[in-house]
Amino acid sequence: MSKQQINLQDAFLNQVRKENVPVTIFLVNGFQLKGSVKGFDNFTVILEVDGKQQMVYKHAISTIAPAKNIIFSSEAKTL
Repeated sequence: MSKQQINLQDAFLNQVRKENVPVTIFLVNGFQLKGSVKGFDNFTVILEVDGKQQMVYKHAISTIAPAKNIIFSSEAKTL
């Protein structure tokens, strides 16, 4: 009777990736990166900024702000 728990982090990142929604990533040191999420795993996010890809470690991220609201659906939890 256990329900499958929704992983909000994965659902959020997958939705902005699929919809190609621009995001602003705020790092713990105050630096900001603006671009599109191209991929992610348990430890990193691949962000495309000005046509170049950057790998950002999740432990360095404090906040991710999308350019528009993200609608979560049951499909969003499947990767």
